[in-house]
Amino acid sequence: MLFTEDFLHYIWKFRLFEHAGLQTTDGEPLQILLPGLHNTHSGPDFSNARIKIGDTVWAGNVEIHITSADWHKHQHTNDGAYNNVILHVTYRNDESIILPDGRKLPTLLLDGRIGTDLHSRYHQLIYGKQQFIPCEGSIKAINSLSLHNWLTRTLVQRLEKKSEAVLASLAYNRGDWEETFYQHLAANFGFKVNALPFELLAKSLPQQILGKHKNNTLQIEALIFGQAGFLEDEFTDEYPNRLRTEYQFLRKKFQLTPIEKHLWKFMRLRPQNFPTIRLAQFAALIAQTSHLFSKILEATEINELRKLLSDIYVNEYWDNHYRFDAESKPAKKRFGQTSVDLLLLNTVAVFLFSYGSRQKQQHYIDRSLQLLDDLPVEDNHIVADFDTIGIKTKTAFESQALLELKNSYCNHKRCLECGVGNQILNLT
Repeated sequence: MLFTEDFLHYIWKFRLFEHAGLQTTDGEPLQILLPGLHNTHSGPDFSNARIKIGDTVWAGNVEIHITSADWHKHQHTNDGAYNNVILHVTYRNDESIILPDGRKLPTLLLDGRIGTDLHSRYHQLIYGKQQFIPCEGSIKAINSLSLHNWLTRTLVQRLEKKSEAVLASLAYNRGDWEETFYQHLAANFGFKVNALPFELLAKSLPQQILGKHKNNTLQIEALIFGQAGFLEDEFTDEYPNRLRTEYQFLRKKFQLTPIEKHLWKFMRLRPQNFPTIRLAQFAALIAQTSHLFSKILEATEINELRKLLSDIYVNEYWDNHYRFDAESKPAKKRFGQTSVDLLLLNTVAVFLFSYGSRQKQQHYIDRSLQLLDDLPVEDNHIVADFDTIGIKTKTAFESQALLELKNSYCNHKRCLECGVGNQILNLT
């Protein structure tokens, strides 16, 4: 049989081996009262187990190896953490283990006790030559309720990981949720290509400064384009020259340092997604809203949230421009629903979850999950590949969960830790 030690951990944890006539390698009757708690850190593999050997009940740790000689290979002999091991579980017994106190370590041999069907399913998952995910040929056999429950869990794991970044930013911003939301919203305004310069822009231009000029849209635009590094040149058009004049005054007033213009990416982007257009839209949102995060906490329906982010009007200069001093065919530069929904997915849902977790208010967590369930499915190759193997998705709730499943479990063949993998291994 070909397998890893993790497979034996899985076998022991769920007692997926033949129990009839259990005995140690010395022939003593053995009964497993409690297999113990799986330890994924340093030390014995299972703690707080209870094992009856002969007439004696032992309480302590269980260590598992493919061969008993691995005890010495892993240097457990002189490690005090292993002195309380009460049972050594191995697949092959090629050496007796003597503990420092002179006691011979009782050993349970699993060879011949693992079903061939179980091993075959495991081998196919871990060593098969699948193109997309390890279980691509069998995932459709999983009960739909079990699959949904596991995807809900992976989605929560994804949101928890994203929340770590939010809470780190919150600590940096001294607990200011509005400022933290503003910075993350800015980063996501750049989507993947221009996320970094947008984030640097927001961190270089605190909301407090923008708030002082809420009644002057031109100054808001000047601050944003200036800090983005786009107002360092001389221009032909009147509008960018006015922005430049305003920014030069505001830059000195607030002692601002713009980010480098070369950080912004234009290549391979549709003109509608040029950073200049995204900056214009971001400036319009900042100028036309206030206390945005507080309003998001108050909004309970997806249409309210969409209105908060889409009901903005970009400066008319951009109606026939994609860059400064470069006239183009007329086209309104409204922030489309697809872009709005991406911000709801990547920023709003994450912040509702983070806020609910931090404040211990479950209804915000529930709203985060509901928002994802209300948003349409994402359009990406991973979702498309799941669709190809028969896993259809309709909402962002499902697509986000599948992204986490693929990236955190399937790509690393963590089938033994995966609810889907567990179901497949236990198919009858």
